[in-house]
Amino acid sequence: MPIPHRVQKQMIQRRLVGKEGGERIKLLRTILTELPDYKNGPYADLRKWVNEQIEESRVRKKAVHRDTLAVRREGVAQIALVGPPNAGKSSLLQALSSIQIKTGDYAFTTTRPVPSVTRIHDCRVQLVEIPGLIEGAAEDRGGGRALLGVLRGADAMVLCHAADMPLDELATIRGELEAAGIEKRAIIAVTKLDEADESRVDEVARVAGLPAIGVSVLDDASLDLLRDRLWELTGLIRVWLRGEAQALEPGATVVDAANSVHHELAESCIGARITGPSAKFEAQRVGREHVLADGDVVEILS
Repeated sequence: MPIPHRVQKQMIQRRLVGKEGGERIKLLRTILTELPDYKNGPYADLRKWVNEQIEESRVRKKAVHRDTLAVRREGVAQIALVGPPNAGKSSLLQALSSIQIKTGDYAFTTTRPVPSVTRIHDCRVQLVEIPGLIEGAAEDRGGGRALLGVLRGADAMVLCHAADMPLDELATIRGELEAAGIEKRAIIAVTKLDEADESRVDEVARVAGLPAIGVSVLDDASLDLLRDRLWELTGLIRVWLRGEAQALEPGATVVDAANSVHHELAESCIGARITGPSAKFEAQRVGREHVLADGDVVEILS
């Protein structure tokens, strides 16, 4: 008597974890020969699903066997979400940016980098989900070379680690990043925290030696805290100019702020009135070379 089709599908999904490209297609074809050849019913649907997986794998194989996958930069900074398959990256990106993307409880739901621009502290920041990396990615297993190429161009990264995953998964990802020579400002997002104890966050941070933050897509407060950490990762400061937020590099001056609006304003700038952390008092008049601080309100004088 055949195994119940739901159990069979779960078994197939487990067999596919870590398989990509030609290896994945070969395994899927083998699985087809093992399934009952029913024309109707649940097993017919299961055979259809396996055939769809073969077609998706063919498309993915063509996409990832290139040295680079271009992601056009947008916003003031680009932050990559990286981690193993099924680490909650897609759900996290969707929660942070309201983008509608395919999510699933099985590996390789996302097959290409997914960029999305969202507002963090009133500035446009681009988040890019990197499809799940696997062991051997630095040697191009699973098309890893192309995916790591996208990550290499990011300003910073969030290492996503599901709270119920073994820590070996995180060690594998960090090993592949090291092998590829990729070093970025980074934090760890311990995802799916609603399914685990919060002490897991401290454990992950201690073992990994990186700052870690627990997050659940069901908890708005944890998402807001993550947005704060993402802004810190950009390494930028935010000033208010003409009623709008402008993102600048640390150490930026009044004339740099003017130049962010228009080069002609920078040329005519003689100073500014500042209210905020860099001012000694409200509406302090300062010169062109006054160094700004995060949160300053700037009125350019020309």
